Amino acid sequence: MISVDITLLIHIVNMIVLMFVLNAILYKPVLGMLDQRARKMAALSDEVAQYEETARQRRAELDGKMREASNRAKKALDGARSQAQAAGAEQLAVIRKESDSTKEKQLADLRALQEAGLAGRYRIVAINEPADLASITYLTRFDSTHGRFPGVVDRSERDLIVDGHAIQVSHASTPEDVDWAALELDLVVECSGQYGSRRELQRFIDAGCPRLLLSHPGNGAEDVDATVVFGINEDELRGPERLVSNASCTTNAVVPVLDCLHRAIGIEHALLTTLHSAMNDQPLIDGYHHADLRRTRSAMQSIIPVSTGLARGVERLLPALAGRVQAKAIRVPTHNVSAIDMVLSFGHEVSAEAVNRLLRENAAGPQRGLLACSDEAHASIDFNHDPHSAIIDCSQTRTVGPNMLNLVVWFDNEWGFASRMVDVTRRWLAVAS
Repeated sequence: MISVDITLLIHIVNMIVLMFVLNAILYKPVLGMLDQRARKMAALSDEVAQYEETARQRRAELDGKMREASNRAKKALDGARSQAQAAGAEQLAVIRKESDSTKEKQLADLRALQEAGLAGRYRIVAINEPADLASITYLTRFDSTHGRFPGVVDRSERDLIVDGHAIQVSHASTPEDVDWAALELDLVVECSGQYGSRRELQRFIDAGCPRLLLSHPGNGAEDVDATVVFGINEDELRGPERLVSNASCTTNAVVPVLDCLHRAIGIEHALLTTLHSAMNDQPLIDGYHHADLRRTRSAMQSIIPVSTGLARGVERLLPALAGRVQAKAIRVPTHNVSAIDMVLSFGHEVSAEAVNRLLRENAAGPQRGLLACSDEAHASIDFNHDPHSAIIDCSQTRTVGPNMLNLVVWFDNEWGFASRMVDVTRRWLAVAS
């Protein structure tokens, strides 16, 4: 007969019951939760796969649209060239590079054509610029100095588009890297300031440029076929020239005034001090970047003397004043608009009233649109975006003794000069055709 321990049996039964209870209370819900999470993870994986497929399709769709936009832009460029040639429009290209001396040029030529209502007659079809296209588009639309661009600016994959006209953008580092002949240009505007000698400039002609207009004086008069200050000697352009300089912004400002006074009175000597707004060869804070120690100093914290070739520029245009002109330049912490303080001695007695009257007559007559006069209480910002080459502040005209005169002349070193670039372009292409 088997003897059974009742107490042990009861413990075993209780353990079995406890296992069933724990399974019901704990294990099954935990397993259910794990199963539910597994199903959610599977559903999420399906959603991710679906999202990736949708993203892939949208990328493919966007790539297709970009190709279509590029094709449309190319067709628009080709069509614009055909229309421009059929209408007799001149084809232009602009060359820009980051440069110490040409910050104010930027895309001012494009905008000057636009605001002068000449965009249909003189069409910019190409720009060579080291910056990326997105930056070019943005900075064309928005200008901290001159405000928003007066037109619709957009871009395709490779072109800047202005009012529906595509402008081919390249990023070449040498003249030979651009197929100028294929662009069928009439004139190239060289705004980089990187090329000054005739040998260097000839590289553009050899690479297919028909004509090259410089936004700077070049190294010397012998390096270009002509140096032109509009309103003074543009009649010297005959058409066959290949290399023409538009001089500098300060030369364009001072030469018309000196020419007027020398013809009427006779200048013995001239001392010219340019108070020029800051330029991009100056740092915002002190930095080791320039051979001229003064230009290592912060542009916005100091008034800084710098070198200038203005005297040579004046003598190139007005040889009768050779040896009689001296010049200085001082950078001031403003963003735009400059002034020239002129101290002049004459062979005859002069008065402030007579000189102001002479300059007003000249500004209202032969130099209308190039020179202006004002008696208002001005500050430099009043002349921002002013297209004149120079504005004489008649309220500041002074005399010392019988034959010494002091004048103050304002000028927008960006917009005034860009306006003269347009004038010289029009004149040169007119005589060339």
